[in-house]
Amino acid sequence: EEVSLPDLDLLHDPEDELLCTNLMDLVQATLGRAPLGTKRCSRLLMPAQLLAQVRTELLRLACSEPCGLRGALLDLCVEHGKACHDVGHIAVDPTVVPTFQLTLVLRLDSRLWPKIQGLFTSGPAFTPLKLSTGFRVIKKKLYSSEQLLIEEC
Repeated sequence: EEVSLPDLDLLHDPEDELLCTNLMDLVQATLGRAPLGTKRCSRLLMPAQLLAQVRTELLRLACSEPCGLRGALLDLCVEHGKACHDVGHIAVDPTVVPTFQLTLVLRLDSRLWPKIQGLFTSGPAFTPLKLSTGFRVIKKKLYSSEQLLIEEC
């Protein structure tokens, strides 16, 4: 029986899988305490579909790197209208010299509910804001002068 390259899953790295799971937990924690410049405290919620898409994209972008996902620096940004808020910076493995930088640009859900939900709460309570399933990832190699790679999902 013949086996094709995709069947062998040669690019699958179990260490990167575990690192990515931990990274996504850290991303969610960072988003959970992200200041967006509003008077109210906000908590950004990542839908499960977005979480899965981002995870897949980060693993795909890391597979061609010398240290895999361990060599990544991740910058988190959230677009809100025309503004882009910087909400966090994560070194995936602080013991490894970074070889590439990923900028993950997430978007607030533009549907009506996030815009009006503040009307139903009083006081400075946390207001959960749901993120859209669309996102953009910008990859910059830190050891090369190659152009930026921008992935829109």
